[in-house]
Amino acid sequence: MALHSRLFSVYVACTFLILSLLHSSSAAPSGGAYSSSLLPPYDLVYYSGVRAYFGGEWSRAAELLEKSIETKQSLFRLRRQCHDDCLSAGSHALSRLDSEEGSLWDLWMLDWVQQRAECLRFCMGRSITPAGQLPVSTDIEYEFSTRNPYNFLQVTYYKLEKLRKAAAAAHTYFVANPSHLEMRNNIEKYRRMKGVTDEDFQDRELENEKHWVLYDAALQHEASSDWTQAAEKWKACVNETLRQIDECRVQCEVASQPMPEDRGTDGVDGVFEKAAALSLSLLSCRQYCVTQVATRPGRISAQEDLLPTQLEHLHIAQFKAGDFRGALRTLRSLLLFYPSDQDSLDNLQLYQETLEGDTESQGAQPVQEIVGYVSRSLEEKKLLYFGVENLDFKFIDPDLWTPEDVVPESLRESWRAEKEKINEKIKEGEQQEEVDDSGFFSGGVIRQVGVTIAMDDDLLNGTNRVVLDGVATEKECEKILQLAAVAASVGDGYRGRRSPHTPHETFEGLTVLRAVKLAQEGLVNQSDAQLLHELGERVRVLLHSYFRSPSALFISFTHLVCRTAVEGEQEGRLDLSHPVHVDNCLLEPETKQCWKEPPAFIHRDLSAILYLNDNFDGGELFFTNRDAKTVTAQVKPGCGRVVGFSSGPVNPHGVTAVTRGRRCALALWFTKEKLYRDMEREEAEALWAADGHSEFKKEEQETEGGSAASRNARSSQAPKEKSRGRGRVTGGKDEL
Repeated sequence: MALHSRLFSVYVACTFLILSLLHSSSAAPSGGAYSSSLLPPYDLVYYSGVRAYFGGEWSRAAELLEKSIETKQSLFRLRRQCHDDCLSAGSHALSRLDSEEGSLWDLWMLDWVQQRAECLRFCMGRSITPAGQLPVSTDIEYEFSTRNPYNFLQVTYYKLEKLRKAAAAAHTYFVANPSHLEMRNNIEKYRRMKGVTDEDFQDRELENEKHWVLYDAALQHEASSDWTQAAEKWKACVNETLRQIDECRVQCEVASQPMPEDRGTDGVDGVFEKAAALSLSLLSCRQYCVTQVATRPGRISAQEDLLPTQLEHLHIAQFKAGDFRGALRTLRSLLLFYPSDQDSLDNLQLYQETLEGDTESQGAQPVQEIVGYVSRSLEEKKLLYFGVENLDFKFIDPDLWTPEDVVPESLRESWRAEKEKINEKIKEGEQQEEVDDSGFFSGGVIRQVGVTIAMDDDLLNGTNRVVLDGVATEKECEKILQLAAVAASVGDGYRGRRSPHTPHETFEGLTVLRAVKLAQEGLVNQSDAQLLHELGERVRVLLHSYFRSPSALFISFTHLVCRTAVEGEQEGRLDLSHPVHVDNCLLEPETKQCWKEPPAFIHRDLSAILYLNDNFDGGELFFTNRDAKTVTAQVKPGCGRVVGFSSGPVNPHGVTAVTRGRRCALALWFTKEKLYRDMEREEAEALWAADGHSEFKKEEQETEGGSAASRNARSSQAPKEKSRGRGRVTGGKDEL
C-alpha cells in the first residue's frame, strides 16, 4: 500500500495541481521593477486605512478603506479574466491526451498544464504586483468576510459629515452583523437625519447575494400562489447559485495557494507529496464553495442541500404553473442528487402520467448544467476520499447527498455514524415541536383591576399564549394614536414609507426615546411620551405575573407601529402584512426546525402586542404550526387588548394584510438577560429626570424576587436545550 500511496501522490500532483504549485511561485518578480499602476495588495491598503482611522485622519482613512475594498474586488475580477483568457492555452497538447499512450500521455499532460500556468502567470503579472498575488492572512479574510471595513467607513463618513455614505456603510455592515445593537441604533439615527433617504440604505455587497434575493422573492410568490412568477424566480435562483459556485471554484484555482506544512519526521514530504497535498487542498476548496454560497450574510451556518432544495421548489412551481415538461426535466435533475427518494419517484410517475402521449416531453432529460455539476463533484469527492484514506488528508464532506459508494469501505462506518447524527438532529427537531423550553408557565395571577383574560392556551390552541383585555383605556389609546400621528408627521421612524414586508402598506414607527425628545422640542405632549413608557412597564408587569417567570424580566425593545393600507392597491391581494416568523430563531418551515442563531434576536424571551384601535380591515395576528401554513389561532385587535406569548419556536406567527384603514399597536419584546435590556428607555428616563420630572416607576425588584426553592422547582420542569443544526429561512423581525 505504501507503493500505491506513493504512486497516487505522483498522479495527483501531475494531473491536478502542478498548476497551483506553479501559481504559488507566481509572486516572484519576472524581472526588474514593476509599474506603479499594478494592483497593490489589498491587505496592505486596508492596514494603512485602519492606521489612518485610529490616527483621526478621516479623509485619508476613507480613501484607503474604499481603495482596499475596490482593490479586492478588482483582484477577483482580474483572476477571473485571466482564467477565462487562458482556458484555451495548451489546447494542442490537451487534444493529444486521448490519442497517446504510456509516458507520452504524461508528457502531453505536463505540457498542457505548464502552458496554462505560464499563461496565467503572465496575465496576472501584467496587472497585479507580485505582493498582490500572494495569499492574505486568515485575519484579513475574517475582516472582509465580516465586512469590518464598512464598520470603519461608517464612522469615517459620519466624521466627514457624508451621512448618505455613512448610512450605506452602516447598512452593509449590519446585513452581515444583525445582532450588532450599536449599529442597529446608528441606522435608526441615520433614518432621522436630514438628507438621508430610504434609497441610501443600500447593501454594497449585494452582488454576491443575488441568489438569496431571488430565493426570498420565489418564496414570496409561492406564498401568494403565483406559480408562474415563482417558477421564473426559482429558475433564476438556480442559475445564479450555479454561477456563484463556479465563481468561487475559479478563485480557488487561480489564487495563489500557501505551501502545505510538513507532516512531521515520520512523513516523507518530497516535491510530489507536497504537490499532492496542494492538489487535494484545491479540490477541497472547490468542494467547500457550496458551503460558502449556501451561507447567508449574518448566518453562522450554511443551508443544507441548497441546490436540491431549489430544484425541489422549482419542479413543484413549474408543475403548478402548467409547465409539465419543465417540471419533469427539473425533477430528473433533482434525482441526480437523491436517485432513490420515494417522494421524487412518486412525482416522476405523476409527471409521466400527466404527459401521457407526449413522447417528446416524456423524454426530457436533466439540465446539462446540473449533470455536469454532479458528475464533477463526484469525481472530486472520490479523489478526496482516496486522499483521506491513503495520504492522511483531512476532509469533511459538505454535502448530504453524497452516495455511499463514493466513500472508501474503510471510512464508511464513521461516515454513516456522522450522517446518522445529522438525521437524528432533524428528527429530534420534529419530535420536539410542541415543547416550550422558555421557562415560562402560563396561568399566573393577574393583579391589575379591570384586566381580564380573554383567551388562554386552550382557546389559542398553543403553549404560553394569552390575550388580556382592559390593559389600556379608550382615552389612553386615543392619546397614543395622536402621538403616533404627530410623530409620523415630523419624520420619525419609517416616516410613512412603504412597509419593509409588503408594498401595499405604509409604515410608521416611534420609540420611547424619540417620543421624549419630541416632547422636549415641544412637538408632542410630555404626558403622552410618559404614557408610552408607562404602558410598556404595565404590560411587562402583567406578563411577568401571568407567565410566572422565575427570573427578572426586562424590556428589550419597544416600538409603536402603525400600518396603513395603500388605497387603490388592495384588490386581489394575497400577501401578508407580516410573513410568518419566530421572534428569537430562524424558522425553517420545510423541516419544521428553528435555528437559534443570528440574524434572529436570540436574546428575546417573551413577545407582546398592545393594540390601540380596531377601525380597519385585516391586521389580525395569527399563530401557526412550524410549517408556517397551518393556522392554529387568530387574535382580533381592539383598544387595550394585549396578546403575549413566549418568543420561541412553539409560537410562529404573522399578521394578515391590512386592506383598509390604519392599524396601530405597541410592539414589545422582553428578555431575562439584563445585558440586553432596552438602553434607549434608560436614556429616555435620564432625559426626563434632567428636565425635573419625576423618574419613571420601576418594578424590577419585584421581578427579580422569588425564592430559590421556587426557581429550582420551576426550572426542573423545563426540558434540556435542543441541539442546533443548520437553517434556511430568515426570520426574527422587529415589528409584530
